Amino acid sequence: HAKSPGVLSGSEIAAAVFHRVDPDLTVEVALVDGATMERGSVILRVSGSAATMLKAERTAVNFMQHLSGIATATATYVEAVNGMGSQIIDTRKTIPGLRSLEKYAVRCGGGHNHRQNLGDGVLIKDNHIAALKLRGMSLGDVVRQAHERASHTIKVEVEVTSVAEAEEALEAGAQLLLLDNMSPDEMRKAVEVNKGRALLEASGGINLTTIQAVAATGVDLISVGALTHSAQALDISMDISYQG
Repeated sequence: HAKSPGVLSGSEIAAAVFHRVDPDLTVEVALVDGATMERGSVILRVSGSAATMLKAERTAVNFMQHLSGIATATATYVEAVNGMGSQIIDTRKTIPGLRSLEKYAVRCGGGHNHRQNLGDGVLIKDNHIAALKLRGMSLGDVVRQAHERASHTIKVEVEVTSVAEAEEALEAGAQLLLLDNMSPDEMRKAVEVNKGRALLEASGGINLTTIQAVAATGVDLISVGALTHSAQALDISMDISYQG
Protein backbone atom coordinates (compact mmCIF):
# COMPACT_ATOMS: atom_id res chain seq x y z
CA HIS A 1 0.00 0.00 0.00
CA ALA A 2 0.97 3.63 -0.43
CA LYS A 3 2.41 5.45 2.57
CA SER A 4 2.36 8.83 0.83
CA PRO A 5 0.20 10.37 -1.92
CA GLY A 6 1.29 10.26 -5.54
CA VAL A 7 0.77 8.67 -8.96
CA LEU A 8 1.17 4.92 -9.29
CA SER A 9 3.49 3.17 -11.73
CA GLY A 10 4.81 -0.39 -11.61
CA SER A 11 1.88 -2.35 -10.19
CA GLU A 12 1.88 -4.93 -13.00
CA ILE A 13 5.67 -5.19 -12.80
CA ALA A 14 5.46 -5.84 -9.07
CA ALA A 15 2.79 -8.48 -9.68
CA ALA A 16 5.11 -10.14 -12.24
CA VAL A 17 7.90 -10.20 -9.65
CA PHE A 18 5.71 -12.05 -7.14
CA HIS A 19 4.66 -14.56 -9.82
CA ARG A 20 8.27 -15.01 -10.96
CA VAL A 21 9.36 -15.88 -7.43
CA ASP A 22 6.35 -18.11 -6.75
CA PRO A 23 3.85 -18.92 -9.53
CA ASP A 24 1.45 -20.25 -6.89
CA LEU A 25 0.98 -16.84 -5.28
CA THR A 26 -2.38 -15.20 -5.95
CA VAL A 27 -1.89 -11.55 -6.91
CA GLU A 28 -4.72 -9.06 -7.34
CA VAL A 29 -3.88 -5.65 -8.80
CA ALA A 30 -6.17 -3.33 -6.86
CA LEU A 31 -4.97 -0.07 -8.39
CA VAL A 32 -3.91 0.41 -12.01
CA ASP A 33 -0.85 2.35 -13.16
CA GLY A 34 -1.54 6.05 -13.65
CA ALA A 35 -4.02 6.13 -10.76
CA THR A 36 -3.77 8.81 -8.09
CA MET A 37 -2.94 7.34 -4.69
CA GLU A 38 -3.71 8.63 -1.24
CA ARG A 39 -1.89 7.58 1.90
CA GLY A 40 -3.14 4.06 2.67
CA SER A 41 -4.32 3.24 -0.87
CA VAL A 42 -4.12 -0.50 -1.52
CA ILE A 43 -2.09 -1.31 -4.63
CA LEU A 44 -1.75 -5.11 -4.59
CA ARG A 45 -3.27 -7.94 -2.62
CA VAL A 46 -1.04 -11.01 -2.52
CA SER A 47 -1.94 -14.31 -0.88
CA GLY A 48 -0.07 -17.59 -0.47
CA SER A 49 3.25 -18.53 1.10
CA ALA A 50 4.56 -15.86 3.47
CA ALA A 51 8.12 -17.08 2.83
CA THR A 52 7.98 -16.46 -0.91
CA MET A 53 6.11 -13.18 -0.47
CA LEU A 54 8.93 -11.94 1.73
CA LYS A 55 11.49 -13.16 -0.79
CA ALA A 56 9.86 -11.09 -3.55
CA GLU A 57 8.88 -8.10 -1.41
CA ARG A 58 11.95 -5.90 -1.70
CA THR A 59 12.31 -6.18 -5.49
CA ALA A 60 8.59 -5.70 -6.11
CA VAL A 61 8.36 -2.69 -3.80
CA ASN A 62 11.58 -1.16 -5.16
CA PHE A 63 10.15 -1.18 -8.69
CA MET A 64 6.94 0.51 -7.55
CA GLN A 65 8.70 3.09 -5.36
CA HIS A 66 11.11 4.13 -8.09
CA LEU A 67 8.63 4.19 -10.96
CA SER A 68 5.88 5.85 -8.91
CA GLY A 69 8.36 8.54 -7.91
CA ILE A 70 8.96 9.30 -11.59
CA ALA A 71 5.24 9.24 -12.39
CA THR A 72 4.49 11.55 -9.46
CA ALA A 73 7.21 14.03 -10.42
CA THR A 74 6.00 14.01 -14.03
CA ALA A 75 2.40 14.65 -12.98
CA THR A 76 3.55 17.66 -10.97
CA TYR A 77 5.27 19.17 -14.02
CA VAL A 78 2.32 18.36 -16.30
CA GLU A 79 -0.08 20.06 -13.89
CA ALA A 80 2.18 23.13 -13.69
CA VAL A 81 1.75 23.83 -17.42
CA ASN A 82 -1.82 22.57 -17.79
CA GLY A 83 -3.64 24.60 -20.43
CA MET A 84 -0.51 26.44 -21.59
CA GLY A 85 0.03 24.37 -24.75
CA SER A 86 3.41 22.78 -23.95
CA GLN A 87 4.03 19.05 -23.54
CA ILE A 88 6.37 17.69 -20.87
CA ILE A 89 8.88 15.18 -22.26
CA ASP A 90 11.68 13.10 -20.79
CA THR A 91 15.32 12.61 -21.84
CA ARG A 92 17.77 9.71 -22.15
CA LYS A 93 19.12 10.51 -18.67
CA THR A 94 17.93 7.18 -17.30
CA ILE A 95 19.40 4.41 -15.17
CA PRO A 96 21.16 1.86 -17.39
CA GLY A 97 18.88 -1.10 -18.01
CA LEU A 98 15.76 0.72 -16.81
CA ARG A 99 15.09 3.14 -19.67
CA SER A 100 11.95 1.46 -20.99
CA LEU A 101 10.43 1.23 -17.52
CA GLU A 102 11.34 4.79 -16.58
CA LYS A 103 9.91 6.16 -19.80
CA TYR A 104 6.77 4.10 -19.16
CA ALA A 105 6.54 5.76 -15.72
CA VAL A 106 6.74 9.19 -17.39
CA ARG A 107 3.73 8.25 -19.51
CA CYS A 108 1.88 7.09 -16.37
CA GLY A 109 2.37 10.61 -15.02
CA GLY A 110 0.91 12.22 -18.14
CA GLY A 111 4.22 13.09 -19.80
CA HIS A 112 5.54 12.10 -23.22
CA ASN A 113 8.69 10.34 -24.35
CA HIS A 114 11.61 11.77 -26.30
CA ARG A 115 13.94 9.29 -28.02
CA GLN A 116 14.39 5.78 -26.64
CA ASN A 117 17.79 5.58 -28.32
CA LEU A 118 19.99 7.29 -30.91
CA GLY A 119 18.26 5.48 -33.76
CA ASP A 120 14.87 7.05 -33.06
CA GLY A 121 15.84 10.38 -34.53
CA VAL A 122 18.76 12.60 -35.49
CA LEU A 123 19.63 15.08 -32.76
CA ILE A 124 22.56 17.31 -33.74
CA LYS A 125 24.06 18.52 -30.48
CA ASP A 126 26.67 21.14 -29.66
CA ASN A 127 29.56 18.65 -29.64
CA HIS A 128 28.60 17.34 -33.08
CA ILE A 129 28.44 20.89 -34.45
CA ALA A 130 31.78 21.86 -32.86
CA ALA A 131 33.52 18.76 -34.24
CA LEU A 132 32.21 19.32 -37.76
CA LYS A 133 33.03 23.03 -37.70
CA LEU A 134 36.67 21.99 -37.26
CA ARG A 135 36.29 20.40 -40.70
CA GLY A 136 35.05 23.66 -42.16
CA MET A 137 31.31 22.94 -42.06
CA SER A 138 28.74 25.54 -41.04
CA LEU A 139 25.67 24.74 -38.95
CA GLY A 140 23.58 24.81 -42.12
CA ASP A 141 25.98 22.35 -43.80
CA VAL A 142 25.66 19.97 -40.84
CA VAL A 143 21.85 20.03 -41.02
CA ARG A 144 21.77 19.53 -44.78
CA GLN A 145 24.19 16.60 -44.53
CA ALA A 146 22.01 15.00 -41.84
CA HIS A 147 18.97 15.27 -44.14
CA GLU A 148 20.89 13.71 -47.02
CA ARG A 149 22.03 10.73 -44.97
CA ALA A 150 18.98 10.08 -42.80
CA SER A 151 16.00 7.97 -43.79
CA HIS A 152 12.95 9.90 -44.94
CA THR A 153 11.16 8.53 -41.84
CA ILE A 154 13.66 10.16 -39.44
CA LYS A 155 13.29 13.75 -38.28
CA VAL A 156 16.28 16.01 -37.80
CA GLU A 157 16.51 18.04 -34.58
CA VAL A 158 19.21 20.62 -33.96
CA GLU A 159 20.44 22.00 -30.65
CA VAL A 160 20.77 25.78 -30.83
CA THR A 161 21.88 28.31 -28.24
CA SER A 162 20.87 31.57 -29.93
CA VAL A 163 18.18 33.00 -32.16
CA ALA A 164 20.75 33.39 -34.95
CA GLU A 165 21.57 29.67 -34.80
CA ALA A 166 17.86 28.89 -34.80
CA GLU A 167 17.40 30.90 -38.00
CA GLU A 168 20.33 29.14 -39.69
CA ALA A 169 19.06 25.68 -38.70
CA LEU A 170 15.55 26.50 -39.93
CA GLU A 171 16.81 27.74 -43.29
CA ALA A 172 18.71 24.45 -43.68
CA GLY A 173 15.50 22.46 -43.09
CA ALA A 174 15.61 21.43 -39.43
CA GLN A 175 12.30 19.90 -38.38
CA LEU A 176 12.83 20.33 -34.64
CA LEU A 177 14.89 22.82 -32.68
CA LEU A 178 16.22 22.18 -29.20
CA LEU A 179 16.52 25.58 -27.53
CA ASP A 180 19.38 24.93 -25.13
CA ASN A 181 19.64 27.03 -21.96
CA MET A 182 17.96 30.02 -23.57
CA SER A 183 16.30 32.69 -21.48
CA PRO A 184 12.51 33.05 -21.80
CA ASP A 185 13.03 36.22 -23.87
CA GLU A 186 15.32 34.36 -26.30
CA MET A 187 12.84 31.48 -26.52
CA ARG A 188 10.05 33.92 -27.31
CA LYS A 189 12.12 35.43 -30.13
CA ALA A 190 12.87 31.93 -31.46
CA VAL A 191 9.13 31.19 -31.50
CA GLU A 192 8.54 34.37 -33.53
CA VAL A 193 11.33 33.54 -35.98
CA ASN A 194 10.13 29.96 -36.34
CA LYS A 195 6.62 30.93 -37.52
CA GLY A 196 5.40 27.38 -36.89
CA ARG A 197 7.89 25.75 -39.28
CA ALA A 198 9.52 23.39 -36.76
CA LEU A 199 8.64 21.95 -33.37
CA LEU A 200 10.45 23.82 -30.61
CA GLU A 201 11.83 22.03 -27.56
CA ALA A 202 13.06 23.96 -24.53
CA SER A 203 15.81 22.29 -22.52
CA GLY A 204 18.43 23.02 -19.91
CA GLY A 205 17.96 22.93 -16.14
CA ILE A 206 14.22 23.62 -16.26
CA ASN A 207 12.48 23.11 -12.91
CA LEU A 208 9.14 23.79 -11.27
CA THR A 209 10.17 27.35 -10.46
CA THR A 210 10.92 28.24 -14.08
CA ILE A 211 8.66 25.96 -16.12
CA GLN A 212 5.64 28.25 -16.38
CA ALA A 213 7.75 31.10 -17.73
CA VAL A 214 9.18 28.67 -20.30
CA ALA A 215 5.74 27.39 -21.33
CA ALA A 216 4.49 30.97 -21.69
CA THR A 217 7.01 31.59 -24.49
CA GLY A 218 5.00 29.33 -26.82
CA VAL A 219 7.42 26.39 -27.15
CA ASP A 220 5.86 23.06 -28.07
CA LEU A 221 7.91 20.74 -25.87
CA ILE A 222 9.72 21.09 -22.56
CA SER A 223 12.27 18.39 -21.76
CA VAL A 224 13.06 17.75 -18.09
CA GLY A 225 15.92 15.40 -17.29
CA ALA A 226 15.07 15.53 -13.61
CA LEU A 227 11.95 13.42 -14.23
CA THR A 228 14.17 10.35 -14.43
CA HIS A 229 17.56 11.25 -13.00
CA SER A 230 16.39 12.98 -9.83
CA ALA A 231 12.87 11.79 -8.99
CA GLN A 232 12.42 10.89 -5.32
CA ALA A 233 11.10 7.38 -4.67
CA LEU A 234 7.54 7.23 -3.39
CA ASP A 235 7.00 5.57 -0.01
CA ILE A 236 5.31 2.19 -0.51
CA SER A 237 5.34 -0.82 1.79
CA MET A 238 3.99 -4.36 2.14
CA ASP A 239 2.16 -5.51 5.27
CA ILE A 240 1.49 -9.20 6.00
CA SER A 241 -1.59 -10.33 7.86
CA TYR A 242 -2.72 -13.85 8.75
CA GLN A 243 -6.25 -14.89 7.85
CA GLY A 244 -7.21 -18.20 9.41
